[in-house]
Amino acid sequence: MFPFVRMTKDLLRARRQPALASLTEVHVSHHRCWPHDLDFWLELNNGRALSLYDLGRTALAQRLGLIAVLRREGWGMTVAGTSTRFRRRIRGFERFEMRSRLTCWDDRFIYLEQSMWKGNGECASHVLYRTALTDAKGLIPPPRILAAMGRADTSPPMPDWVARWVAAEADRAWPPMQMQS
Repeated sequence: MFPFVRMTKDLLRARRQPALASLTEVHVSHHRCWPHDLDFWLELNNGRALSLYDLGRTALAQRLGLIAVLRREGWGMTVAGTSTRFRRRIRGFERFEMRSRLTCWDDRFIYLEQSMWKGNGECASHVLYRTALTDAKGLIPPPRILAAMGRADTSPPMPDWVARWVAAEADRAWPPMQMQS
């Protein structure tokens, strides 16, 4: 089940925090791995980790002023792709910090990266998201989003590792081939 209570708490908290001046500023949030977040091995379930990353992205959008624009325009947010690395386990009741930031954008998508950090300073996981805003006609180009936010920012240069991922995704077959049993 999606963590609606946590989402509400995090959005209310983000509302009280200062707005982020730069689109690429880092939003930091703090969390705990609760029993309902655990998998069979008593560590943060990989699917739940992605749901928790939703919390960070939504709070980031709140602090950037994007949530108000979404409501005003009737737009939605969607995820168009992810690349995730899990490197350290987060155990039950363990506290962790999540860092979320907008990395860059191109003519169609917004690229975000997020990470979870354990109390000892180790990075537990890192995810790159290709996201978009949508309306009834489909994807909304980032320049139109920025205009609706009252901004005229230009994208920071796309990091090489992100560009390589974007290129690899462009080469990936879609739809995928039918798997045979």
